[in-house]
Amino acid sequence: MTGMMMKNIWFNWKSWWRPLNNKYNYLVLKLGVSILLVGLGFRFIFSRSNGFSLDSNVPFQDIAAGSAVNLSWTNSAAPLVNLSLPENKSTPSKGKCDLLIGDWIHNPKGPLYTNESCKWIEGHQNCMKNGRPDTGYLYWRWKPRDCELPQLNPERFLELMRNKAWALIGDSITRNHIQSLICILSKVEEAVQIYHDKDYRSRKWLFPSYNFTMSVIWSPFLAQADIFEDYNGVSTSEIELQLDKLDTNWTEQYKNLDYIMFSSGKWYVKTAIYYENSTILGCHYCPKRNLTELGFDFAYRKVLKNFFKYITESNHKGVVFYRTSTPDHFEFGEWFSGGTCNRTEPIKENEFPLNELIKILRRIELEEFRYASSRASEKGVNLKLFDVTSLSLLRPDGHPGPYRYFQPFAEDKNAKIISDCLHWCLPGPIDSWNDLLMEMVVNTTT
Repeated sequence: MTGMMMKNIWFNWKSWWRPLNNKYNYLVLKLGVSILLVGLGFRFIFSRSNGFSLDSNVPFQDIAAGSAVNLSWTNSAAPLVNLSLPENKSTPSKGKCDLLIGDWIHNPKGPLYTNESCKWIEGHQNCMKNGRPDTGYLYWRWKPRDCELPQLNPERFLELMRNKAWALIGDSITRNHIQSLICILSKVEEAVQIYHDKDYRSRKWLFPSYNFTMSVIWSPFLAQADIFEDYNGVSTSEIELQLDKLDTNWTEQYKNLDYIMFSSGKWYVKTAIYYENSTILGCHYCPKRNLTELGFDFAYRKVLKNFFKYITESNHKGVVFYRTSTPDHFEFGEWFSGGTCNRTEPIKENEFPLNELIKILRRIELEEFRYASSRASEKGVNLKLFDVTSLSLLRPDGHPGPYRYFQPFAEDKNAKIISDCLHWCLPGPIDSWNDLLMEMVVNTTT
């Protein structure tokens, strides 16, 4: 990172908490650092798997010298929810249990694919190719405590999906997830890419023998947003977010999809002006404008209410999942101060704290899902929560870390490399999300 960029980012960071009341300063300072970490990862979505070279001067291709993000919220005094959600328990085919309560156990078989066998792994997620020396993180699987969770059977999955259409809709973690699933399914039949937009943000694949399509649709807010950023994430103006208008990139395709998984949240911490009825309502961190500070949590809740209303009133006969926010695992500092994620195996419960940002996003997600779930049942809409927060929190060993870059220590074994502790290596822990997904799909279709 250039010195000027670091200086600008540091200036923006310090300005976040200065106007706030003193009693909140320490918490907001901590939260502000967490937000920087989140912002780092989003530019992943712009990188391509077919040879694109990333700019090593810009961490994760997202931090912009000219743009600012901030953390403030309108109801911070409200209690934060626990990780677990008693409602929406899934019932595996081999017996009743909560799939979300469990442990990571050794899996000597390892992943269903390798970093060399799947061509859909993007460079920044190919940890082994980039030089990660340990491989133990590959040999674990999620085991619920009261039942068995089989490893995803790609052939059976494809049979279940014959003549159907899937879409995963959200940001870069969504893209991380769909690449994992496509790598697994490609062990049976190689996926054929049949569409991509000009920036490779949205893509579509076909499994020809099954007439099955899988899409990733780039929609980080789920709502309509004008984003004024260049390829390197440098912003020329605030994001303009329409709180009452959903993103047509996905709504126009929604009725034609049999299975859909949505996720959002982390982009809401960016500087934005909020609109409703085409009129400015307020903003999130816009000190140079004479606008009401509403906080990112206000906007996230507003959009999720609108989003779930659309889903529950759609009369859609497919299956709709909402994925909860996922944690990062920086230790001993943050991205700009030497923070790392160098662990090599899973941890036990309560060994790693969930950062405050994810707690806030998660509280909103669970509260809005609870309300929407009851309405969905009345309307006959099949709405499910895909809650991977707690099991993912136990895998600090699964991130690229410095191996987000190709052979980062080839020239200097003591090189100072900015770590990626947000996204997931492929293969890696994110593959187990698909075991859970398979079980939930089976329960829906059988």
